Amino acid sequence: QVQLVESGGGLVQAGGSLRLSCAASGRIFSSYAMGWFRQAPGNEREFVAAIRWSGGSTYYAGSVKGRFTISRDNAKNTVYLQMNSLKPDDTAVYYCAATGDYSSGSYYVNDYEHWGQGTQVTVSS
Repeated sequence: QVQLVESGGGLVQAGGSLRLSCAASGRIFSSYAMGWFRQAPGNEREFVAAIRWSGGSTYYAGSVKGRFTISRDNAKNTVYLQMNSLKPDDTAVYYCAATGDYSSGSYYVNDYEHWGQGTQVTVSS
């Protein structure tokens, strides 16, 4: 079992930056690919970014590519999401997730076995 705890959310003005962290405990963190998803009110949960278990490959949704960066530190059991040039449309609850079945992560919610509780990101215009 893997437990995930997100932090770093908050209120920021458009154009600003935030860095989200997701701390993992439990089973060997380095064996899991990690993903970030987000869910705005009234919307389905959507893929944001994913990173291979080794950190060698990363993947992004088109809406965040070039603005967001996913990274991981396996020594600290932590995955990060650096968010720059934030827009009001980025407002959502952000979740980190772990999958042991897909070494490069996945775009699909149902492919992840473990989820954090989420952290709110609000971008004001």
